[in-house]
Amino acid sequence: MDDSQLDVIVIGGGNAALCAALMAREAGASVLLLEAAPEEWRGGNSQHTRNLRAMHDAPEDVLTEAYPEEEFWQDLLKVTGGITNEHLARLAIRESSRCRPWMHKHGVHFQPSLSGTLHLSSTNAFFMGGGRALVNAYFRSAQELGVKVRYNAPVDTIEVENGRFVAVRVGNERIAAKACVVASGGFESDIAWQREAWGQNERGEWPADNFLIRGTRYNLGLPLKSLMKAGADTIGDPTQAHCVAIDARAPLYDGGICTRVDCVSLGIMVNREAERFYDEGEDFWPKRYALWGRLVALQPGQIGYCIIDAKAVGRFMPPVFPGIKTNTLEELAREMGLDEQKFMATVNAFNAACKVGTFDHQVQDDCHTEGITPPKTHWARPIDTAPFFGYALRPGITFTYLGLKINDHAAVHFNGQPSPNLFAAGEVMAGNVLGKGYTAGVGMTIGTAFGRIAGTRAAASTGHIHEAIHAAA
Repeated sequence: MDDSQLDVIVIGGGNAALCAALMAREAGASVLLLEAAPEEWRGGNSQHTRNLRAMHDAPEDVLTEAYPEEEFWQDLLKVTGGITNEHLARLAIRESSRCRPWMHKHGVHFQPSLSGTLHLSSTNAFFMGGGRALVNAYFRSAQELGVKVRYNAPVDTIEVENGRFVAVRVGNERIAAKACVVASGGFESDIAWQREAWGQNERGEWPADNFLIRGTRYNLGLPLKSLMKAGADTIGDPTQAHCVAIDARAPLYDGGICTRVDCVSLGIMVNREAERFYDEGEDFWPKRYALWGRLVALQPGQIGYCIIDAKAVGRFMPPVFPGIKTNTLEELAREMGLDEQKFMATVNAFNAACKVGTFDHQVQDDCHTEGITPPKTHWARPIDTAPFFGYALRPGITFTYLGLKINDHAAVHFNGQPSPNLFAAGEVMAGNVLGKGYTAGVGMTIGTAFGRIAGTRAAASTGHIHEAIHAAA
């Protein structure tokens, strides 16, 4: 490809980047996709995903019941605590209702919710073969359409003049183009940046030293850092992230979804001091699982322990690592290195506070605690049936929320003004929608929606008008 004739550069190789590359290419633009990872690790965090949260007004193929715009918006509003741009959020929500036929055209297939995920059957469409299959399908389609793909090509500098994109640099190589889409993820894999953002806590600890990275090791935030230096407007708190409490034995990078421990709402969580610290039954797990990583990050030593008994077995997706299993609670405390007396006092107080009604993990039931802080609002049952299980959990960072401020054309802003030819999609701009918190599948919603918008607008900025713009006009 003659770089002087290149229309669009897409930085990244995950869902958002691929959606942007495909849309730009479909509009007739020449496209070069620069993926920092080697081919075998391509796909960013998208390779670890399972589903897309999708609005729909009636049952359709793999989605049951209805999930209208307002319900999706209220779910998002609740988890973000209102720290979200409603206009951009609703744009993503509406886009999620019409993107699946296009995804299918590019080789993405869906399947019904499996056992353990049935509670998501009305809200989330699961990918056949998971995120890796989705990424592979998009790459196949992109290459069939003539998108040029380069691996091992981390962009460390983005040249901008007066808010206009000029070129990128990959090491010593400079590549110019008429437009650019940044879809390079967050900075979660840059441990030094995480350490700087989180700083030192009141106990003298550096919390980020105990973080694990659930996703790709290649999300170092280099394009984001370059654009911040160039004066791009940013949004989001650098300590806010999609942060899950994951098995403490997980690898530092790329543990993915199998390192999740999904039984928190069926038991109790205690910290290193053997004290409970948050309501385990506040809401359904898909709306709360990404809250627990941050909660654990704020505890001493950045570690927590999930405790369940035999009654919980079979009610959650089994984790990849077996938990510590004992016949007595005292033995469990010793095995986990917790103070036995404190642990037993905590469990006994919890058990005594349980008001057990009709237990049903599929609904917000009436099993709750009374007279204890923190409370457990739903699914509260005494931990009294052997064998007992314990899981040590650490904060698992999926992606960070500090990112580029955009508008509804996905244009990156400089001093409050949108760039005419620089766009952003996916995790690098997710902070516009996710100020904090998370709900299952919404990252793929954001990446798909704004990836498609960014690719369309990038092509349009080079004179290639996509039919989608006409349809939206």
